[in-house]
Amino acid sequence: MTETFKNLDDNKQKRVLTAALKEFGENGFEQASTNRMVKGAGIGKGMLFYYFKNKKELYQYLIDYSLDFTINEYINLIDTAEPDFIERLLQASRIKMKAYTENPALFNFLGTLLLTDESEIPAALKVRIEELQKLGYSKLYENIDRRLFRDDVDVEKAFQLIRWSIEGYQNELTNRLKGQKMASIDFEPYWEEFYEYIEVLKSCFYK
Repeated sequence: MTETFKNLDDNKQKRVLTAALKEFGENGFEQASTNRMVKGAGIGKGMLFYYFKNKKELYQYLIDYSLDFTINEYINLIDTAEPDFIERLLQASRIKMKAYTENPALFNFLGTLLLTDESEIPAALKVRIEELQKLGYSKLYENIDRRLFRDDVDVEKAFQLIRWSIEGYQNELTNRLKGQKMASIDFEPYWEEFYEYIEVLKSCFYK
């Protein structure tokens, strides 16, 4: 039935996906309520179970959908031709933030998924999650020009510190903007602030 779901009206399909991602993201598999999902999506419960035979099938569909979205709308868009690690992370951050603003419920769902040991995830999807993590790692670290770093810097530790700094800013920004309509926010002032931090990182670690 999940193939039939893809033929559903785009607007209705998006409402179902958003409501289900939000519910699973906030409550995990066991505590997630299909009643709250259908209420959030504005559909009847019979329609949900017409497309998905049970909660488990819906959950597994959402994992697959979220992995496809993350690969196509985030990871595959990172330009590995950029040899500067900080610039590549900055580029990746902009792509990720754009993807997040388009679908925050999806990223919250994935965050919950990666932090829990869910028995409801079949082996094939666990393999896909591991492959996604490896792909993301390679997109961030392959073809980096280590010669940009100062000679007295441990490059591996610098990678971690820079990544933590940038991810920390992203998390802080997300918390600051929580509750606002992402699509209507002008992000340029935040990026300008971000660039100032980037320059500090470069002065600390680069020649």
